[in-house]
Amino acid sequence: MTNRTTGKTKGRAAPRGGGVPSFQRIKNHILQRIHAGEWKEGDQIPTEAALGRQFGVARMTVNRALRELAGEQIVSRIQGLGTFVAQQKYQSTLVAIRSIADEVRARGDSHACVVKLLENVKAPAALAQKFEAHRGFRLFHSVLVHYENGEQIQLEDRWVNAALAPDYLSQDFAHSTPNEYLMRVAPLQGVSYRIEARLPPADIRKRLGMPAGEPCLVLYRTTRSMGTVASVATMWHPASRYQLTGSF
Repeated sequence: MTNRTTGKTKGRAAPRGGGVPSFQRIKNHILQRIHAGEWKEGDQIPTEAALGRQFGVARMTVNRALRELAGEQIVSRIQGLGTFVAQQKYQSTLVAIRSIADEVRARGDSHACVVKLLENVKAPAALAQKFEAHRGFRLFHSVLVHYENGEQIQLEDRWVNAALAPDYLSQDFAHSTPNEYLMRVAPLQGVSYRIEARLPPADIRKRLGMPAGEPCLVLYRTTRSMGTVASVATMWHPASRYQLTGSF
């Protein structure tokens, strides 16, 4: 089998970690190459020695990164041959995460999005805890309202790990949703969520064009990528206009 990585990593400087452990930087590097399509299923990845030289670390550090990726079924290690990108079976165990724009279009309807807020903030203590980070951790915050055939169906309030999605605030979310962007730049490793029915605060009710007293279906969702929390989102849906469905 041809090693498609030959020549791609030679001479490339190791990425700076910004406090991230060396083994995790190596894992992130491999995941990014796989997600970008540079390394495909069955491709051989660089050797432990090559990765050690690239990142300036001992082979035991590289070995830990590869062992963990093998345990997560991202790579396969074959004694005497090397390490290869595995068939990505882990995604089949996740709840499907689908862009709301895709949901609307699948129904044959028209999707539109209005951005209400985009900001760069330092995480307060409560949010830092959700991101398993220190207070003051850099986050991006967005609030968007999604429409189906001109009617509001979702208010999306999302916090994003700035280190994983550095270009988040420069995206045109009227044409590509935050979910679509994040799925491109931060390979999904896991998701947790819960759903509840509750009355929306006045500002959310107004933005969704809802009458007083109507409840919302609220989806709270946390996604993980590259060994850390990628985003924390709260999606408010008018109960009379929307139903939540899912598949495994």
